Amino acid sequence: MKYVVKLGGAGLENPVLLAGCTRAIVELVRDGNQVAVVHGGGVQLTKTLKALGKQSEFINGLRFTDAETRDTALMVLAGKVNKGLVAALGSLGQPAVGLSGGDGLLFRARKKRTAPDLGYVGEIASSDPRWIDAIWQLNGVPVISSMALGFDGEYYNINADEMAAACAAACHADALVFLTDVPGVKGASGEVLRWLSIDQIADLAKSAVISGGMLPKLAACREALLNGVKRVRILPAEAAGSLPDLCSSRVAHGTEVMVA
Repeated sequence: MKYVVKLGGAGLENPVLLAGCTRAIVELVRDGNQVAVVHGGGVQLTKTLKALGKQSEFINGLRFTDAETRDTALMVLAGKVNKGLVAALGSLGQPAVGLSGGDGLLFRARKKRTAPDLGYVGEIASSDPRWIDAIWQLNGVPVISSMALGFDGEYYNINADEMAAACAAACHADALVFLTDVPGVKGASGEVLRWLSIDQIADLAKSAVISGGMLPKLAACREALLNGVKRVRILPAEAAGSLPDLCSSRVAHGTEVMVA
């Protein structure tokens, strides 16, 4: 089976959680699955920007990205975070190849048109998954940072959830899993919703039950399902150990997002 695993937040920063996530990914590969990892790194980027004396600003869960922020994102996401993940997988004996969306023109971006303007924030316009297939053929794990090259020659910061959805659709993935800092999508009373239809997302957003970073995440879930991805699940990073059982048994953690 083909899996795309999106990793971000504490799953990247907390050494214990990172170890659990990478072990689960390696176990998936050793069970005969093909796995691609898409990662963010927003916490690390915010810390680096702060160290440089620059404040971070978010609009509807997306980071305002001027040229300086974009260049810092390229350094942090495609550099330190990406290579750290490659090293973590390598320490378990799993070959991994770090990429950004610009490498091999894997993903091409266009500027995201919003009001207010978000700067160098993009959305995926096209993809070429042959590079992922080539790495899979050699039993490797592609590790992809959420930066992509625009047709104008500029790099764009891509929301990592959107990048993961585009990657899953391009690869015809059987499953897309978001390993997150939260236990799942919470309903109006605060309980974790075990199942969520994409038809419910707009109502939850309108009533402000979901907000902030969960908005682009659920939009990404919807896009993946509408573009042929069979299963989409939001799973807490601390429950990453259940990842290898996701498609073979009942998993009690997180939220399963469904078409209907």
